[in-house]
Amino acid sequence: MTTLTRSTLTHLDWLEAEAIHIMREVAGQCERPVLLFSGGKDSICMLRIAEKAFRPGKFPFPLMHIDTGHNYREVVEFRDKRAAELGERLIVRSVEDSMQRGTVVLKHENESRNKHQSVTLLEAIEEFGFDCCIGGARRDEEKARAKERIMSFRDEFGQWDPKNQRPELWNLYNARVHKGENIRAFPISNWTEMDVWQYIEREGLELPSIYFAHQRDVVIRNDAIYPVNVPLAGGAIINPPKASEQIVNMRVRFRTVGDITCTAPVRSDADTVAGIVLETATTTITERGATRLDDQTSDASMEQRKKEGYF
Repeated sequence: MTTLTRSTLTHLDWLEAEAIHIMREVAGQCERPVLLFSGGKDSICMLRIAEKAFRPGKFPFPLMHIDTGHNYREVVEFRDKRAAELGERLIVRSVEDSMQRGTVVLKHENESRNKHQSVTLLEAIEEFGFDCCIGGARRDEEKARAKERIMSFRDEFGQWDPKNQRPELWNLYNARVHKGENIRAFPISNWTEMDVWQYIEREGLELPSIYFAHQRDVVIRNDAIYPVNVPLAGGAIINPPKASEQIVNMRVRFRTVGDITCTAPVRSDADTVAGIVLETATTTITERGATRLDDQTSDASMEQRKKEGYF
């Protein structure tokens, strides 16, 4: 039998152990937690962490996805397939449902629904009485997320106040809340994009196909690549090009996935996880810098959106 010592553990082993510890702390301290699962690469890693933390038993929480209704078909299909393979309950709540209730009102038909997920998320938390949402956000993604604690406290209105958070000394976490309050827990907060891809490679995790290089119709708009004429899961087509724009068929992949209207691909020939690891090691563009268009064009910063209840 091989005995693991500090010198034989890799940095991925340490990150994984920390994430497992955090997820078990949530399960131990919270009465009704839920794991946010979108089918994206970060939440796929979270599922593996949950497997290692709780298998062979069932997860002590359901999975939940807040669907904008404009998510990539490949990701939605993968989400459903993976949840079924694990035999875990998947709850899906849609921004479109909130629009029908009148709690979400778009400024115009083509407005991105991404930021409006906050409303649907808070409605789902109230509906099921969740006291903790486990998410796959990482500190390296965006400066507002870098301010987050591992256990991020939200008040009874779902609001985040970065100046009113609990200390987390010596990896001691406090997830206790009063009725109506909520914790957002981030087990992979200390991971980087490179860590995520190296973990996916090590664990042999399956991914939606759009993470790998493929041919896609796009237009170049404001120095960013916009996917056009994208089919939704229900068969509808979204993101038509403007009359003045020329459609180009380009080899691209997605570094991050979300609402179609605000998630851009990048030029790439990386069609394997090993190729993506190499590409990630050499890129000079941040993960969200050129691929999450709402971060660049939204009238509300990420920090403001988080204060209003965003993930």
